[in-house]
Formats: sequence, structure tokens, C-alpha cells
Amino acid sequence: MSRVGKKPIEIPTGVKVTILPDRIEFEGKLGKLFSPLYAGLKAKVEGNQLILTRESEEQQVRQYHGLCRSLAHNAIVGITQGYSKQLEITGVGYRAKVEKNKLELNVGYSRPVIYEIPAGIEIIAEKPTLLTVRGIDKQKVGQVADTIKRFRRPDPYKQKGIRLVGETLIKKERKAGVASA
Repeated sequence: MSRVGKKPIEIPTGVKVTILPDRIEFEGKLGKLFSPLYAGLKAKVEGNQLILTRESEEQQVRQYHGLCRSLAHNAIVGITQGYSKQLEITGVGYRAKVEKNKLELNVGYSRPVIYEIPAGIEIIAEKPTLLTVRGIDKQKVGQVADTIKRFRRPDPYKQKGIRLVGETLIKKERKAGVASA
């Protein structure tokens, strides 16, 4: 059996779980999410635990077992605590500001980059150089953070750009043979 898939998922108080033939729906204090339930898998609630079992030992079913359990666990954590990622902006004159549902980034281009914030995601500019992306869907939070990061990837030489807080970068030395300035 899958080591991840056989672990039961603790259901905190205040979380409502509904099992449908093709998905599991979760409703909590922060919102409502669902997790897919692939063919060949069964879900049941025993007490305050959600248990996923598989009907056969086919390779595809075994692969989906751990995946479904992880997605269900992420949904429960999302509707109870939520997810967040922090981005830092490094560079002279680089800054960000949030107005209504738009993020404006000044990251060294001739015009500012305007990014429309998707539904279900909250972006907070704590400082002009520090952004926090929050939401209940782990995948969506990560996707939005990566999309913002792609507007100006960190330069390997000067390391100017947008990166996750705590992300380590390897700084390259300047090219040999270049006259010093």
C-alpha cells in the first residue's frame, strides 16, 4: 500500500466533509474546496478521520492513492489555516503596490507591469519591496507567486529581481577578461 495514501487524515472540528462519487467536498471557516476522487478509490469518514482505500492493485490506482490523499489533506489545511507565500523584490527603484484587484510592479522596464489578481487570492504589499500572496488553495497560491516571480527573475550576477523569501541564489562571478570599471 502507498505509505502516503494509507495515512488517515484528521478532520478538525468545524470542517464539513461531503463524499461524492468523483470528488470530496470540504467546507470550513475560510471557504469551500473540493478534492478529486479518482476511479478505483473509495473514501469514508470514521469518527473524525477521513480514510482513503483502493479497490484494486493496478498501477494507475496505486499512483492515484497517495495523490488523492495529499490533495484532500491540502484542502483541509487550506480551509482551516490557509496558505501564504512571501516574495521580496530586490533592486534599485524596484517596488510594488496593490490597488483594488491589481498589482503594479515597477521592476526595471519602461512601463510598470500590471497584474490582475485572480479570484480567491489576496496580495498584500507589506512594504514596497515585500509581497504576501494568501489564499485557501495551495496550488493557486503557488501558481500566482510563480507568475509574479516570472515578471523579473533574479539576475545571476547582481541578483536583482523578484524571489521567494528564504530562497537562496548562487551568485556568479563576473566574466574573466572583462576590464574592471
